[in-house]
Parts: sequence; structure tokens; C-alpha cells
Amino acid sequence: MLRRQLVEGSAADVLLDASRSAALIVMGNRGRGGPAGRLLGSVSRSMLNRAGSPVLIVPNKTAQ
Repeated sequence: MLRRQLVEGSAADVLLDASRSAALIVMGNRGRGGPAGRLLGSVSRSMLNRAGSPVLIVPNKTAQ
């Protein structure tokens, strides 16, 4: 089931809180091309290291 919700707060904190009850967190990357596109931002890195559910990071197709 897909659930949309608008919340205030830092992206990492909000997503980490949501990950406690989520089956999967799907995120996009920064959308940069070249070598910078392979790097993860601080929110993505926090999610991969601390999330309470699996995390899928989908690359931006136009940035490749």
C-alpha cells in the first residue's frame, strides 16, 4: 500500500522515523551526472546506515 504524507522537519529525521513502520523506503539520488552522480548525499547515507527498513535508491536516468 502506498501512503503519502506531508510532514515538517529535516529530511533525514522524517524519513528515519517513517522507516520504522515502512516495508520499503524508495529515494531518488541527487541527479548529478559523472563522478558526482555516484556519490550519495547526507540524507541517502543516513538512510542506508540507520533506516529501520530496506532502502532503495533510484538513480536519476537523465544524469547518467
